[in-house]
Amino acid sequence: MRHLAPFVAAVVLLGLSGCNGGGGSSDIGTVNVSRITANWPKFLNYQNQLAADASAIDRSSVSDATKAKERASLQQRFLRFQNEVTSDVRSAAEQVAAQRHLKLVVTREFVGYGGVDITPDVEKILQITETATPTP
Repeated sequence: MRHLAPFVAAVVLLGLSGCNGGGGSSDIGTVNVSRITANWPKFLNYQNQLAADASAIDRSSVSDATKAKERASLQQRFLRFQNEVTSDVRSAAEQVAAQRHLKLVVTREFVGYGGVDITPDVEKILQITETATPTP
């Protein structure tokens, strides 16, 4: 649970790969998911809450069977969280792709070079006000 960002980045890549703004442009947009997850209060709050709950389960003195049930419940919450944030980022990326007439949006983490960085525009839609130094 502590290392959610790489997993979410991979899921977002799959979700974003279908963004299509229409038109004949061959431009590709990139989104720096690491930057978004490092500065997005919604993501950080979910991540902290899940980590705290996982730690509480580990420290609890309940039976192993009860811990297993609690972990299963926590896993379901994680999946709901993952779906929600992936949907939010995908929706924001789709809006930007449509505005900029981009054919494809991918996560920056998997791009060697090129593409138009649309991270600041996605951050605006997600109302992320703090920004980190972008990673290459």
